[in-house]
Amino acid sequence: MSQKSFHLQDALFIGFCATLLVALKSMLRLKLGLTGHSMFLMCFFYLICYGGVGRYGAITLCGVLAGLVAMVLSVGKGGPLILAKFALPAVAMDITLLLLPSVLPMLWRFIALAIAATLAWALKGFVGDLLVGFSLQVSLVKAAKSLFFGSLFAVAAAMIVPTVLRRLKSHDLLHKDEV
Repeated sequence: MSQKSFHLQDALFIGFCATLLVALKSMLRLKLGLTGHSMFLMCFFYLICYGGVGRYGAITLCGVLAGLVAMVLSVGKGGPLILAKFALPAVAMDITLLLLPSVLPMLWRFIALAIAATLAWALKGFVGDLLVGFSLQVSLVKAAKSLFFGSLFAVAAAMIVPTVLRRLKSHDLLHKDEV
């Protein structure tokens, strides 16, 4: 499933996933009051990117591109740190992908990647809370809440990705043979 280099079609697909992620996040700007709801779109597009390209590093590239696009378009709050918001879960997914056996069924692989991304996302929030000056107990409670609810949204996204990939493949929108 991993070839040596990216093709032009792969690069375009990665850029499409990253740009669509940022565009949807900025257009919707949902203030649902639910912790972790942003993990749904993030995991969905990162997993679609990996499923469509099928190469290690595709998720990290998508996350870094999404962070750069969000930084240039001033989407969200955090300034240049917005890059970390998009890149850290993507890097965690790629590292987990290297550690996971490739014999796992696609759905279980996607669920494990989504949980790894949520763990990195919650850890980023935990460190941020400590840097702001919250006590360790408050930071731990917030991180646990973020991890739980973020995992729910991320796993929900991971469960619909195989169906979307099959639909994309059936319409000849993906060039790789495995989906």
